[in-house]
Amino acid sequence: MTMKNYSSFPTKSQILEFINGSKSAVGKREIAKAFKLKGQDRVVLRDILKQLEADSLVDRGHKRRLSPQGALPEISVIEITSLDNDGELHAKPIASQDNDKDNNGNNNDIDIILTISNKRGITAKIGNRILAKLKKIDDSESKFKYLYTAEIIRILQNTSSEILGLLEKSYGNGGGGILKPTDKRNNKEFFIPEAHLKGAKIGNLILATTISGHAPSMPNMQLASVKKIIGSINDDKIFSLIAIYSNNIPHQFSDNILKQVENIEIPILGKRTDLRNIPLVTIDGIDARDFDDAVFAEADNNPENQGGWHLIVAIADVAHYVKYNSALDNEAVKRSNSVYFPDQVVPMLPEELSNGLCSLRPDQDRACLAVHMWISKTGQLLRHNFIRGLMRSSARLNYQQVQNAFDGNCDDITKPILDNILMPLYNAYQALAIAREKRGTLELEIAERYIILDDNGDVEAIKLRQHYDSHKLIEEFMICANVAAAEALEAKKSPALYRIHEEPSQDKIEAIRQGLAGMGFNLTKTQAIRPHHFNGILKQAKDNDKVELISSIILRAQSQAKYSPDNMGHFGLALTRYCHFTSPIRRYADLITHRALISAYDLDDGTGNNDGLDHKQAIELQKIGDDISSQERVASKAEREVIDRYTTAHMSSKIGQEFDGSINGVAKFGLFIT
Repeated sequence: MTMKNYSSFPTKSQILEFINGSKSAVGKREIAKAFKLKGQDRVVLRDILKQLEADSLVDRGHKRRLSPQGALPEISVIEITSLDNDGELHAKPIASQDNDKDNNGNNNDIDIILTISNKRGITAKIGNRILAKLKKIDDSESKFKYLYTAEIIRILQNTSSEILGLLEKSYGNGGGGILKPTDKRNNKEFFIPEAHLKGAKIGNLILATTISGHAPSMPNMQLASVKKIIGSINDDKIFSLIAIYSNNIPHQFSDNILKQVENIEIPILGKRTDLRNIPLVTIDGIDARDFDDAVFAEADNNPENQGGWHLIVAIADVAHYVKYNSALDNEAVKRSNSVYFPDQVVPMLPEELSNGLCSLRPDQDRACLAVHMWISKTGQLLRHNFIRGLMRSSARLNYQQVQNAFDGNCDDITKPILDNILMPLYNAYQALAIAREKRGTLELEIAERYIILDDNGDVEAIKLRQHYDSHKLIEEFMICANVAAAEALEAKKSPALYRIHEEPSQDKIEAIRQGLAGMGFNLTKTQAIRPHHFNGILKQAKDNDKVELISSIILRAQSQAKYSPDNMGHFGLALTRYCHFTSPIRRYADLITHRALISAYDLDDGTGNNDGLDHKQAIELQKIGDDISSQERVASKAEREVIDRYTTAHMSSKIGQEFDGSINGVAKFGLFIT
């Protein structure tokens, strides 16, 4: 059929734009009504819609209604996957999870926010599969290609799922037991028949799978079968075990990997620079389990840099031991980072490396990747030079010990090194602090809890971490080294994995502005918001004891920092380029940076090892960045969960006592109280 030339007839592009902009799928009648089409115009419209469908520009779904290509049907099956900080449930479409992943196995281009219909009165939890009515949201700030809200129609029965829980009590006279999930969001209990207990006893922590059928005389209680006995409620490490299994954190190394690190030795000097005569020192927490960075500072003797400083930051040379695509490397990238609990560490690398050859212990030779940096008296990074070296730490110091020395209370270790080692470090830090203040780094005051356990693994105390100048010293040295790494890789046009932190969206900034206005604070209305604008508010809040509350409000509005091969800058640190370089023992991103520097600057150590950035890994940096960013969030979530469980256990013995608290957040499900 030849299309007639209607002067007022919409173009194919206009019709496609209308379909793409609709909140839900649309039919031919709605399109005709929108463009005021009648009679013969509807026949032409039908042909255009067929062309759009044939060109794969639209999808035809339920009742032949049209939606943008790749969008979801108006009625879809979705699975609830997470709960955000505002109490909103998020979900993914089942088709996207099971069938429609991209070439990298990702399905991160669709997000669904659950809206619970008051009419239906349905309560949904993480892990539920539900039939839902979807409505598309337009949000230019969203990272997702499609964003929807979903009204629950009904919860569907999952065919099988795993449950982590405690076997709490026996069941009747017929044997078996009741399994109560450890997930506080799941208030459903399961019955495990005696034949499916597989040796499990009351008080065991169990990983179970659901099976068909229901408990006798209790039709609402589903059956389950023990898959694995993980531990006991009386185990010292029960809380971290719950976090490990509920978050699927890899925590055991295979025999193959352990065998791979059995006979590794410290490399000979070879082509490395000998740093063993330089008094590098490590400064860490008193309970630190690995020492992957060492520092040194001295006055710069260059007459053109009066008052300036020469710094050295030396980092364990993990790339020498962990070869690309080895079993050890594949396990490291899967873990992505170490996970720190009060009672144990789940390391990214086996202890033979993380606590052994890659830990910069005093008076022991260690392979390192080091950077010489020269800064001005106001902390500006003037130049830098990366080398591969062999070092020997002259002292293992802790933050409190170093702070005491700065305050004039030296001990037997710090007294001999105060003037020639510690004070140059402190004075160089003072210069870096000037630069930090000038660029306007975001200075939030967030209290960090930490758990002190007694010899029995019980909570002895819950304290807030003190933030001394000794902490800030190491932070500023590491930031400077990370900036130097980013600059060095950019100078060579090398692939790099940046640590990026994008500025908050305009919607979030406006929400902060309104919230602050309600408390009497005025946030500037400039479009180009910068950290120093928030710092101004925080400075005002300090005067009336609201600084922690304001800090938490600002923190919740921030974008999540992540890893990406595309440099977007770091908003919080007010830096235009930033890579993670200083912790390759516990972060895979840093190992990528080390490999990139080795390749870019031909840092051959003379052993014939090919330990630079492999071409195959270089072209996968986007996927690697996404994966390790995701794993980082999992680790942070697990660490918070364990702190919360220990806190709850500790407070359970305080029932009846009164404590001061402050409300620092309001969500649909309740209040956030510190």
